Order: sequence, then C-alpha cells, then structure tokens
Amino acid sequence: MDSAANNKMQPAFPPGPEWPEQERAEQLARGAALKWASGVFYRPEQLARLGQYRSREVQRTCSLEARIKSVVQSYLEGVKTGVWQLARALEAVQGAREALGQARGLLRDMAEAAKTLEPLQRQVVQHKQLQAMSQLLPRLRAVPAAVAHTQTLIDAQRLLEAYVSLRELEQLQEETRAPLGGLELPVFEGLGPLAEALGQAVEEAAGAAGHLAREDPSLLVAAVRVAEVDAGHTTSLEQPPRNWRQRCLQALQGGLERIHFGTPLRPGPGALAEWLEALRVALPAELATAEALVAPCCPPHYQVVQLWAHTLHSGLRRCLQQLLEGPELEAADAFTLLHWALHVYLGPEMMGSLELGPEADVSDLEPLLTLENIEQLEATFVAKVQASVAQWLQKALDGEVAEWSRDQEPDTDPSGFYHSPMPAIVLQILEENIRVTSMVSESLQRRVHGMALSELNAFLRSFSDALIRFSRDHLRGEAMAPHYVLYLLATLNHQLALSSSVSVLQPDWVAPGTLAPVEAALDELQRRICRLVLEALLAELQPLFEALPSRRWLSSPELLDDVCKRTARFCQDFRHVRKPAVQLLLAEAEHIVVLQYLRALMQGRLVCRNAEERTQAAERLRQDAAQLQELFLSLGLEESVQCAPVLLALRELLNLRDPTLLGLEVAGLRQQFPDVSEDHVSALLDLRGDVSREQRLAALSSLQVGPQPSPQAGRRALFSLVPTPAPPLSSCLPSGSCA
Repeated sequence: MDSAANNKMQPAFPPGPEWPEQERAEQLARGAALKWASGVFYRPEQLARLGQYRSREVQRTCSLEARIKSVVQSYLEGVKTGVWQLARALEAVQGAREALGQARGLLRDMAEAAKTLEPLQRQVVQHKQLQAMSQLLPRLRAVPAAVAHTQTLIDAQRLLEAYVSLRELEQLQEETRAPLGGLELPVFEGLGPLAEALGQAVEEAAGAAGHLAREDPSLLVAAVRVAEVDAGHTTSLEQPPRNWRQRCLQALQGGLERIHFGTPLRPGPGALAEWLEALRVALPAELATAEALVAPCCPPHYQVVQLWAHTLHSGLRRCLQQLLEGPELEAADAFTLLHWALHVYLGPEMMGSLELGPEADVSDLEPLLTLENIEQLEATFVAKVQASVAQWLQKALDGEVAEWSRDQEPDTDPSGFYHSPMPAIVLQILEENIRVTSMVSESLQRRVHGMALSELNAFLRSFSDALIRFSRDHLRGEAMAPHYVLYLLATLNHQLALSSSVSVLQPDWVAPGTLAPVEAALDELQRRICRLVLEALLAELQPLFEALPSRRWLSSPELLDDVCKRTARFCQDFRHVRKPAVQLLLAEAEHIVVLQYLRALMQGRLVCRNAEERTQAAERLRQDAAQLQELFLSLGLEESVQCAPVLLALRELLNLRDPTLLGLEVAGLRQQFPDVSEDHVSALLDLRGDVSREQRLAALSSLQVGPQPSPQAGRRALFSLVPTPAPPLSSCLPSGSCA
C-alpha cells in the first residue's frame, strides 16, 4: 500500500482546539524528550555518541510507526466488517416492518368482522340462560313454597328436616347461579333470613341444653347435629361462614350463665348468704346433669363436663367481680363470701365432690377471688367489725359508767366480791371475733386479732378517762356519787378480771409479747384506780394529821385512835376486792398512813422541852407503830410488807439519852433507809430539842461517812416522799446575834 493510500485510510483528526488531549500529549512528549536530551548531552564527552543515539532513535521510531500502522489497519478492517453487518440488519428490519404492517391490516379486518358477531354472541348467551331456566323452571316455581315449608319446620323445632330443606334450596341456588353467570334470582332472597332463623333456633336449643337434656333430648341432639354438619359443609356461594358450631358452643355457655348468674338472680342487699347456699346446691347438680344427660347428646370433642365446669367457674368469678365493684358489703356478707370462696367452693360439699367426674375439676383454673379481692374483703370485714366492736364496747362502757352514780352499792357475786358482766362481755366480743375468723384464713385472723388488741387498748383508755371524769365530777361536787369509793373498788375488780382473762386473746400462733401493750395499759389502769382510792382515803385522814404531833399527842393515844378507826372503816370495803389487788390496796393504804405520819413529824410543830417529853415521844412512836401494825394485820396485810416499823427506828433516835452518840443512830437510820436526807434528820433533831449546833453537825456528818447504802429489796421509799419545811432565812439585825 502506497503512502497516498495510507494517508487515505488514516483517520482525519480535527485541528487543535477540538483535540486538547492530543496537543497536551505532544507537549508532554516534547518536554520529556528535551529533558532527556538535556540530561544525556549535558557533558561534552557525551556529544561524541550523538550519532549512535540518533540511529537508535530512528530505529525505535520506525518500529513504533510500524506497530501503529498495524493497529490502525486492524481497526479499519473491523469497522468495514461492522458496516457490512449493519447493512444486512437494516434490510432484515425493513422486511419485518413490511410483514408487521400486513399483519396489522389483517387484525383490523378480523376485529371489524368480530364486531358483526357480537349480537350473535349475546343471543347465544341468552339462549343458554333461557335453556337453563326452562330446565330449572319447575324447581324454581317450588322455591317459595319450600321456603315457607322450611320456616314451618323451624317453627315446629324439626331442625334436622329444616336443615335438609335449607340445604336443598341452597344447592338449587348454586345450580342456578353457575348457568346464569352469577346472576342472583329474586326468588332466593328469602334464604338468608331463613338460614339465620335456623341458626337462632339452634342457638336457642343449645342455650336450653340443661332443660332439653331432661325434657326433650332429641331436640338438643338435632341442634348439635345441625351445627356439626354445617361446620363440615363448604359452598361455592360468596357468603360469609355461618359458624354455627361456635355459635352453638357460645349458646351453651351463655344459657348456663344466664340460668345461674343472670341479673335477676344476683343477690340483693342482705341476700348473699342465701344466694351462695343456693349455688352450693345448684352448681354440683348442674355438673351432674351435664355428665349424665347433656354429654351423651353432644360429640366427644365438645368436652361437655369440662365446658360446664369452666363456664360455671368463669360466670361465678365474673359475677363476684361485679358484686365487689358495687356497694361495699356488710361485715357478715364479706365474711360469708370469704369463707365460701376459700373453703366451701372447692370443698367436698361442692366442686370437690367425689360424685363428680375428673372432668369437673376446677382446681387448675384461676382463683375464684384474686389476691386484691381477698385483700378488699378482709379490709372491709375488719373495718366493719371494728366499727361494730367499738360501738359494742362503748355501749358496755356507757352502761358501766351509768351504774357508778346509782344509790345502791355495786353488785356482788356469790363470794361477796364486787362483780360486773362488763369484763366478760368485752373479752367475749373480742375473742369471738378472733375465733370465728379461723374459719376463713390466718391472714384475716391476724388482722382481726390486731384490731381486737387495738380496740381493747382504746377501751382501756376510754375506761381510764371515764374514771377521771367520774372522780373529778364527784370531788368538785358536780355529780356526787353516793358510793364513790365502792365503785372505784368495783372497777378494780373489773381490771383484775380483764387482766386474768386477757390471755384468751393470745392464741398459740401469736408471737410472745403481743399482749405487752394491753398488759401495760391494764397495769396503768390499776395504778390509776388505786391512786383515786388512796386520794379518797387521804382526803379523810389529812384533817386528823393536822393535830399530830402535839402535847395532846404526847399524853394520849386519841389522835391516832381516830386515824385508825377511820382507816379501818375506809378499808373494810376492801374485802370485796379480789386478790392480789386487795393486798396492793392495803399496802398502799398503810404506806400513805405512814407517810402522813412522817410528814406530820417533819413539820416541826412540836419540840421536846426535856428528857421526859422525849421519853414520852419515843414511847408514843412505839405505841403508834404497834397500833398501826395491829390495825393492818387485822385488815389482812402481811407484816413483811408494812412500813410502820420505820417509827421504831425514829423512836431510837428520840430515846437516845446521850446526844453525843447521835451520829451512830443517824448512821444506823441511813443504813435502814437510804433515802433519808439531812433535812429529815435535822427535823428529827429539832423534835428532840436538846441538840447543840456541834452535835447536829456531827450527827449530820455521819450521813456522808462511808459508801452510799443500796436500797433493800422489798423496802419501799419513804423519806424521799416526805417533804420537810423550808429552813428559816438567816438574818442579822442590830438587836440579834450573828453566829
């Protein structure tokens, strides 16, 4: 190929600006060549090999040009082949276009021909429908009569025959629907209401299953068979499923709940116990009927007995929930419901009866009452009982308080002790409420036990407050009680009765120490009653002790005789008080008499003028101590607890002839009575009347010598309860001496 041909075959590249990449490549090539050349020929000795470099580059250039020409030639041959193939394809496409145009024309002609056949096609369809109608016309004419007959069968409760007739009508409807292209004939419009009427008849029969199983089991069997047959039937009609089996089961449950838990059958106020007793009899009988009569009328997969048990349980549970959501129950109803639900319902008298089959077991169901229901009922019961108990206790207390102002003495029992039924009533009310709750649950019993203790504490506080008001009104003269002290003594017997019987409120399951607050309140009540009695005694004795000691007292025992007579007269009614309170009263009475005696001695009303008067005072103390001991021994007080011997110790202090030995006597007195103080000793020394200042200081200093003696066991405090007169203020007047 010559150069002209080569130039002709080479592609013509556009000039400069249209190929910026080519221009840039040339510039880069020239720059690289110049850089290489400048690097190679930079030194003069390398110029000698310039010819070699030129010839080598010429060879390389020729080689590159040859390779480029070969590639271009190969490319041009491929382009030539592609152009030839494109030409063949164009010819094929043009041929296909012409064939498609011819086919389009043929199709257009066929569509125009088909339009002319549409009336004929419609005539064919109508002919087929008329042919089908002509064949079905005798049967279609009988459809209204068949519908009426089927309705008559339903009304007559001939359910199986009615269902067969209904199925025949529906079959005819299916046969008619297909030839008519899904067209619904007006003659079949009554089938829907007819099927619904039959479904309702099936539901009504299932809802009265218990009654029908006894009176007409064939009707129940027919209703169940209709529901089962319809459940296995499929239809080509576009209608929703009838679900008669499900409706039948729901009717069985609904009828059962309606019979036993319908709104008219639910208990009214105060009728809960009767309603629950009726259920106790009716529900096991219903399950027995289901097992013996209803189950044979139903398919096995109905599990009639289990269905009955679950339905009765669910209905009862729902009914009780609605009952608890209504007005709050009374205490008796709450207790009855708790006992019935927790014990009777699952017990052998009812759902746990051995006569029922294992299918009737309801123990695996959710509890009849939830924990919240039980909590609500227990709280309601406790609150109602607490209000009732508080009311009863208040009535008992009011009746007891009303007797305190009577004109007659308190009642006594055959043993002669003051007696009242009030303590027994109080404990019986509380104990009975605790005992009866053991029939329900331990939690309720614990709640009621706590309530009982709380109410007993409140009752004791009210009793104590009533005593205070009774005493205050009597002492102020606002409401004089003819037998004030006697009724105080009677209340002490009441306290003893409560204390001795309160253990009935502590069963074995109660933790030890639970009654500690009640026992503490009873002890405090006892102390308060004793204090009121002793205040009455003190009010009678205080005027008598105003004249003691005196000169008359030194020479005559009349003053103490009056004290003893009045004390004996006051304490003679203590015989109506039970032990051990009577000993406590006598001990307190003796203690207060001795205290008043000591108080009188310490007042400084008498100062012995000589040894004879001191001897008389010492002898009077001895006689008075013996008289007091004899008095309280005759009243029944044990000698070991008496305080009168303190007078004998004081007698030794007065009978001492040598005042210099007073320190020994004072030290001995301190050993016997550690609560004696310097003021008490000083007052006794004043009573002697012969003690100098130095002897007084020596005697008083003996109180500080040696360790402080500890109180003797069983010995009561005396001197610490006896006040002494305040010492006179020292003064230094011009006419007096300051020593």
